[in-house]
Amino acid sequence: MSSLTGKTALITGGARRVGASIARTLHGAGANLVVHYRNSGNDAEALAAELNAARPDSAALFQADLLQVEKLPALVEFAVRRFGSLDVLVNNASTFYPTKIGEITPQAWDDLVGTNLKVPLFLAQAAAPALRKSSGLIINIVDIHAMRPLREYTVYCSAKAGLHMVTRSLAKELGPEIRVNGISPGPVLWPEQGGDEAARRKIIQRTILQRMGTPDDIARTALFFAASAPFITGQILAVDGGRSVAW
Repeated sequence: MSSLTGKTALITGGARRVGASIARTLHGAGANLVVHYRNSGNDAEALAAELNAARPDSAALFQADLLQVEKLPALVEFAVRRFGSLDVLVNNASTFYPTKIGEITPQAWDDLVGTNLKVPLFLAQAAAPALRKSSGLIINIVDIHAMRPLREYTVYCSAKAGLHMVTRSLAKELGPEIRVNGISPGPVLWPEQGGDEAARRKIIQRTILQRMGTPDDIARTALFFAASAPFITGQILAVDGGRSVAW
């Protein structure tokens, strides 16, 4: 595939899990990549080595704590300086953990709302001038729980609900030069801290397709928006095996 040849994509939280799958898929379609990471330095270095081995000088890394929003313009400037333009911004970086009522702290609020809502908005704002020049695209990774709350995850769900509206609002604000869409994953990867096996089976049983998705399902959707959907903007596509229908 060469549909993104000559394009540059910036992926936040791109070193691991879903972000790394998106990185590999867009790179496989010809894009140059700037992969942002915060703490996953070893994974980021390994991914960049893999991509550059496949196509020399096609992937670069940028380490940052995105919650320091005053530094976000530097991330955009790095991408433009490194590859000449910015065509696709994927706001993938996220934090996810429970916040039970009675135990919610201002720190948890700042972290969850910061990474899942504030950072995507401010990074989109920083990237808008470069994306206007390229008639580019923003892809926000939302969540099906933006519309259907998950018990004990009030702050996370609220932040993703905000990102759902930010996606639609940015599409109206930044069009016609920039398209803005979202992807709402369902059960694709379990949290790394583990979980209850019975609860996992129950979640899978509630999908119409009766199975888990994969990071590649999300990555292929990102590629669709980036390479095959020039007349789609302001949309949030659930990639969830039908979970949001069969709730």
